[in-house]
Amino acid sequence: QVQVVESGGGTVQAGGSLTLSCAASGRTFSRYVMSWFRQAPGKGREFVATLSASGYTTNYADSVMGRFTISRDYAKNLVYLQMNSLKPEDTAVYYCRATMNSSPYWGQGTQVTVSS
Repeated sequence: QVQVVESGGGTVQAGGSLTLSCAASGRTFSRYVMSWFRQAPGKGREFVATLSASGYTTNYADSVMGRFTISRDYAKNLVYLQMNSLKPEDTAVYYCRATMNSSPYWGQGTQVTVSS
């Protein structure tokens, strides 16, 4: 199995940038589809972005397209979510997910707060 741990959350002003990291341990990391989800207070968990195992195919939610970028570093077993032009509505707990022919593995989440 894969252990998933997010980091990099914090508080930023609207219009600012922040990059989240997801550390995924395990020898099979390169075969996993990696995704980011988020959950705002009082709302359900929603899809944000996903990256194929190959690292060549991406998909984004309409709400973040053009502002967020998902990428992965195979040598370091890391997945990133670069967030630019942040808006107050981006405030949420962000979760990293790893999937491969079975139930997904979830991280514990990291808080992102966008002020103003």
